[in-house]
Amino acid sequence: MSETSEFSPKEFVDTQVNEIRDVLGKERALIAVSGGVDSSTCAALVHRAIGENLLCVMLDDAFMREGEPDRVAQLLSQPPLKLPIKILNVQERFLNEMKELRDAEEKRKVFRENFYRVLSETVEREHCSFLVQGTILADIVETAGGVKTQHNVLSQIGINPKQRYGLQVIEPLKTLFKAQVREVARYLKIPTEIAERQPFPGPGLSVRVVGEIRRDKLESLKKATAIAEERLVKHRPDQYFTVIIDNLEKPNHTRLTRVQESVASVLNVPYSKVSVKVFEDKATGMKKGERHYGEIAAIRVQTDGRSLYQPPIRDLVTLQNMLIAENPSFTRILYVVGETPKKQPYVIAIRAIQTQDFLTAKVAEIPWATLNEIAEKIVVACPSVSSVCYDVTPKPPATIEME
Repeated sequence: MSETSEFSPKEFVDTQVNEIRDVLGKERALIAVSGGVDSSTCAALVHRAIGENLLCVMLDDAFMREGEPDRVAQLLSQPPLKLPIKILNVQERFLNEMKELRDAEEKRKVFRENFYRVLSETVEREHCSFLVQGTILADIVETAGGVKTQHNVLSQIGINPKQRYGLQVIEPLKTLFKAQVREVARYLKIPTEIAERQPFPGPGLSVRVVGEIRRDKLESLKKATAIAEERLVKHRPDQYFTVIIDNLEKPNHTRLTRVQESVASVLNVPYSKVSVKVFEDKATGMKKGERHYGEIAAIRVQTDGRSLYQPPIRDLVTLQNMLIAENPSFTRILYVVGETPKKQPYVIAIRAIQTQDFLTAKVAEIPWATLNEIAEKIVVACPSVSSVCYDVTPKPPATIEME
């Protein structure tokens, strides 16, 4: 279905309810919900079709935001949705399985394996015959195109869920883009805070912890996420969040001098005021429509008064375009917006984008006053954070998520 074609949420719901009833009959089905619009809309749709034969579970896998499992479960179980929901505490299982993994794609695949193993065990325990998923078209396009592995895409890339996990999977939303899912959510009278909720990845904060996942790193990210989301919402980006990176610099990078010269030229600042850091850990990007796992560079510019220079965001986007064109190994350009005087173990990056279909995205022009406020709050709340940056990379060449 084309996103630009006329779309009727009523016709979609009526058709899907009939098809779901034809497929499921009187069998029980399970769906994992996160509180995001995709899984919640899918759950509401299937619940309309089969009623109490649907069981909703939320996996408390350690990668949800602060207090999120209980908050989402309460919201989904109360009127008007009244979905039957259980919380499964699987934190230790996921943290142990993903311990010491650094590669983004490897982490996604390990998450996917554990996700489906847990659901397979739950389906058997709860005597369900089907697994329902809120997979949407963008998930399939990105996975099949090799950009990144979405945890909820299986058959489309040759994985037989019945053979591998013992699961029969149905995906009622797989022909829809995000905007169309939101239309269906409104039609089903899903509460606004879910229907208009910004996207949250299935693997949760695990894909926003760049490099190795550690408990203290994850806790700092959760605090930073709460601060950033509270202050960015008023600017209405289509998606906004924070990521955390180990503050480890790649030594003796061969291009730093040339990058400094380019920054000084584009921003019209003295070369001596520019510093550049390339992190040891890498980030996922896109090149010619395919995944490109490349370097993350952070740019820092001082004024004569030794405060951080604050150029227009559009100038920083222009700068990143030049830097990535000149340095094909880069997939992500960050710009420092706040820091502490002493080096600490981690760096936080703020991400805010505008998009129609999530297949491409522009950097949101967030006011400097907001970026400064977020940075100041984060370095106070997270003592292990050395600096806060703004990600000024569109999609492409970056993906929306860092990993």
